Amino acid sequence: MAEGIWTEKYRPVSFLEVVGQEEIVKRVKALTNSMNIPHMLFAGPAGTGKSTLAFIVVRDLYGENWRENYLELNASDERGIQIVREKVKNFARTKSLGEVPFKVIFLDEADALTPEAQQALRRTMENYSSTCRFILSCNYSSKIIDPIQSRCAIFRFKLLEKKDVEKIINKIAENEKLNVKTEAINVLYEGCEGDCRKCINLLQATASVSPLISAELVSTILSSAKPKDIKIVLDYALAGEFESSREKLLDIMLKESISGQDVIKAIQKEIWALPVEPTIKVKLTEKTGEAEFRIVEGSDPFIQLQALLASFVLAGLGKE
Repeated sequence: MAEGIWTEKYRPVSFLEVVGQEEIVKRVKALTNSMNIPHMLFAGPAGTGKSTLAFIVVRDLYGENWRENYLELNASDERGIQIVREKVKNFARTKSLGEVPFKVIFLDEADALTPEAQQALRRTMENYSSTCRFILSCNYSSKIIDPIQSRCAIFRFKLLEKKDVEKIINKIAENEKLNVKTEAINVLYEGCEGDCRKCINLLQATASVSPLISAELVSTILSSAKPKDIKIVLDYALAGEFESSREKLLDIMLKESISGQDVIKAIQKEIWALPVEPTIKVKLTEKTGEAEFRIVEGSDPFIQLQALLASFVLAGLGKE
């Protein structure tokens, strides 16, 4: 998701401001205070603070001179071997300004680098370690070649917990003079699924409509199926009323502009609250996964969802 105005405005600038990832922040702060950080690899889901922590490390190391000693590249835009051979190597081979004896290069989305570029990066990390440190950020560390992983201290980020997201929401609400209802916080957290950036952007979009942030307003902006609506669809199906279930599903998808994949996710969350045997829940979860795969591969979403509802009808009749 693109950076919003609030996302940048409320970006932490010190270790004390970072919420969640307490153990990682503690270890990285200790390394930064020693003025001799190793190459580091930040791995984890989007919106959990990887880029922000790299930014804080650089600000803490260099103070006002951080811009002269810091190079940030987004590897998903610039991921060829030429970038590593030219831009990265040219920056890495020059001496730093100030007391810190090395510069810092931050490679965001490093898992998008081609294998050839990663091999070239491995040699650059080795040859210029005296004048440059690398901080790599990625969603999947398995896509980073082993020689680079072995040269880095690896920090694995996790999705933010509800209490961490709530702290950020309350801070923004106080500064922006918003009235955020408790139910709205729950919907915001469910909508962002631990992704702080997505949560802030969603809150900003909602606040542009009204300073009173209600659960209904967030759901409208979020454009996701409400759990109670999906429950009605599944209840009809389990009762054997396929046509009623189908009509309600069509109503949800057309009137609220919900995509097939979003409906699948909502169904998957509701399955485990259904009044059926655990073995049936397992089978229905498997059917949900099959339908989601077919939709991703290009099948018609409504046909696949109807087939999925048919599985729920059969489960309700004891034939699944």
